[in-house]
Amino acid sequence: MESLTAYIAQHRERFIQELFELLRHPSVSADSAYSQDVLDTADLVAEALRKAGCTAVEVCETEGYPIVYGERRVSDDLPTILVYGHYDVQPPDPLNLWETAPFEPVIRKTELHPEGAIFARGSSDDKGQMYMHVKALEYMVSQNALPCNVKFMIEGEEEVGSSSLSAFVRENREKLANDVILISDTGMIEKDVPSITTGLRGLSYVEVTVTGPNRDLHSGLYGGAVANPINVLAKMIASLHDENNHITIPGFYDKVIELSTGERALMAEAPFDLEAYKKALDIKAVYGEKGYVTNERNSIRPTLDVNGIWGGYTGQGAKTVIASQAHAKISMRLVPDQDWNEITDLFTKHFKNIAPEGVTVEVKPHHGGQAYVTPMDHIGYQAASKAYETTFGTPSIPHRGGGSIPIVPLFEKELGSKTILMGFGLNSDAIHSPNEHFGVGNFLKGIETIPYFYQYYTELFRSS
Repeated sequence: MESLTAYIAQHRERFIQELFELLRHPSVSADSAYSQDVLDTADLVAEALRKAGCTAVEVCETEGYPIVYGERRVSDDLPTILVYGHYDVQPPDPLNLWETAPFEPVIRKTELHPEGAIFARGSSDDKGQMYMHVKALEYMVSQNALPCNVKFMIEGEEEVGSSSLSAFVRENREKLANDVILISDTGMIEKDVPSITTGLRGLSYVEVTVTGPNRDLHSGLYGGAVANPINVLAKMIASLHDENNHITIPGFYDKVIELSTGERALMAEAPFDLEAYKKALDIKAVYGEKGYVTNERNSIRPTLDVNGIWGGYTGQGAKTVIASQAHAKISMRLVPDQDWNEITDLFTKHFKNIAPEGVTVEVKPHHGGQAYVTPMDHIGYQAASKAYETTFGTPSIPHRGGGSIPIVPLFEKELGSKTILMGFGLNSDAIHSPNEHFGVGNFLKGIETIPYFYQYYTELFRSS
């Protein structure tokens, strides 16, 4: 692939401008106000796959947003790689914290990215990383260097739980049949330290509502005489952790797999600068479950966090009311072998049990998924490791990710395939936050590395 770096250098500006066009579409799946934008983005992704060299492309309708499917076959005797990604993005709020408009991509130089980073919602999660695969295919097709068959499945509901994807996978097993699944929706430990995500946490996401009186009440006439749903909700949430930040839901830890001392020691070998971590977040101290360090708390340990809380009067000025209702959205990140349905049930039972008399509690499950671990002896992992080493010039490091991609365990269950997580983002990319960005160098490095995965995976597949 001697021409690979030359090809990337020649088409660099075009690649970036094409990504800019994709990023300008506000494909926010969580907000129906953006519905047409999401649909338009699906069409744009389909056209990009056609131009890159897919010989069959479909925009597949679902009960929700469409799934874009593409493929290019070389030979039935060669392995098939299924590339998964998503074209939907998180809401851009709060807008006032963005330095530039979230859907008007710009390149700005930063201390970490002196060559520039692309600032826009979806630049790292996941449009930028997904588009690396499209451009890598373009290169391989243009040079007649595609060593195997490739399929693409790009969805539009990942940020809201992939609710339509499960049925699509079950109904299209033959269409999606593959030997390995490749995803770039994760990150590396550091910019110059290639790393392969070997595990993801599961997820249980719920919304809770605490209801008291049948209407908002005057806080002077009724204060102290009836339960205040906001006060009650705050106390209930606070009780979900003890003094050691251990989650207090009965049975929550029953199926948690504890890593051995040796496994934890191996994790500790990964480079991590605690002071730089705190500085980047502008915090004076880290916080979490007693007995574990930061890189364990955010990867191999389960967590419970409030993602949003509201109720009562939040407008300008004062309004002295006791709200009729209070609400919160809560996510629980899970580890092997916690089952997200079981955890949701445990949470629901416990949260209702701790409610005092005078209020009623509703728990509404939103979505979830299981944790996942990729074995390091799999040829897909080996191919990814070799590909990273080829382009970065240094061995890759395995690490556990703290995020969740709920569809990954389903892939293995329904398609019988392992998933390889080749991410090129960084923790500092501010995904899900204002000023999300993706280093131009990371974007181009992904395009350079992916073709080597195809080459090495095919070689290992044929020799195994």
